[in-house]
Amino acid sequence: MSTNITEAPTSKISELLQNKTYTAFPKVGDVVHGKVISVGRNEVRIDIGGLAMGLVRGPEMDPQAMLAIGDEIDATVIELDNEFGELELSLKGAGRKKTWDKIKELYTSGAIVTVRVLEANKGGLITRLEGLSGFLPVSQLSPENYPRVQGGEKNRILEKLKELVGKEMEVKTIDVNEEEGKFIVSEKAVWETKQESVISKYKVGDTVEGTVTAVTDFGAFVKFDANLEGLVHISEIAWQRIDHPRDVLKVGDRVRAEIINLEGSKIFLSMKKLVDDPWMHVSSKYKENQWVKGRVLKINPFGLFVELDPDIHGLAHISELAEKPVKDVNEIARIGDEFDFRIVSIDADNHRLGLSLKKLKEPEKETESK
Repeated sequence: MSTNITEAPTSKISELLQNKTYTAFPKVGDVVHGKVISVGRNEVRIDIGGLAMGLVRGPEMDPQAMLAIGDEIDATVIELDNEFGELELSLKGAGRKKTWDKIKELYTSGAIVTVRVLEANKGGLITRLEGLSGFLPVSQLSPENYPRVQGGEKNRILEKLKELVGKEMEVKTIDVNEEEGKFIVSEKAVWETKQESVISKYKVGDTVEGTVTAVTDFGAFVKFDANLEGLVHISEIAWQRIDHPRDVLKVGDRVRAEIINLEGSKIFLSMKKLVDDPWMHVSSKYKENQWVKGRVLKINPFGLFVELDPDIHGLAHISELAEKPVKDVNEIARIGDEFDFRIVSIDADNHRLGLSLKKLKEPEKETESK
């Protein structure tokens, strides 16, 4: 009577190890590359190129890693055949070192890569690259995604940033600190690289036509030629003084402007350069000691800003508002008040015109000698 002996089942890993065909099968200590196929609370499964499955769990997880299904990562083999018949892997050690080496290489080469936005905070965005989390500061966003918020209100900026969560962006790595486990990426750097080739066909003095995309306290942004954007500073919007760009412009307005400066990817525009400077003809309209009617536009502690006509504005200094010293300008006038002013000075080159409410003193008569 024969006795049947049942052999213990062998795992898939063991079978592969016994098969001479798989001479390239990894060994303990090897760094392997694979794709994440599942992410649990405290474990990650990785497909090692269809050759085997790998498991990372517990203390072998990298607290800095923010992994998602589909991510490609490197890991170190610490056991060939665990209780599930899989490779036991670690994201620490050599695997982690290799990942940081890749990020350093991206920094050195200036390569453009695609990242996904994971989170937003008041300072910027948290992104994922090579399975690690990187930071994209607000200042490194492209003009298209930069949160232009009136007054720079932080909560509104955060709301704008949260709208970018889940989106993919092309970035460059601009700073790496492996010791602190930090690296910084920039979307603006990619935008600047792409802009350079387009900007090269323009020069200072060229006229462009575009659409106002944003209005801020300091000026307006104008988009032209598909993806180029330039800044019209508040001082370049009009020849006359304006309190705020929104008094003259709004988003969606079509405008013409002249390129007045090019600094790398930055384009500076002027709208007023395309219209005649009214101050060039001021001497034909106004003379010193002439009395003119003016309307108070703005009140400052040092005097009144006065409109003589739509193009020419002047300043009545506090010392020229009354014969006696004035302590509070608001006691003399209110916005919208009209007065007869005397022109005391005209400086056409610097666009300045001085006004006075004081009466012109009569020259003293010489005392006849006896």
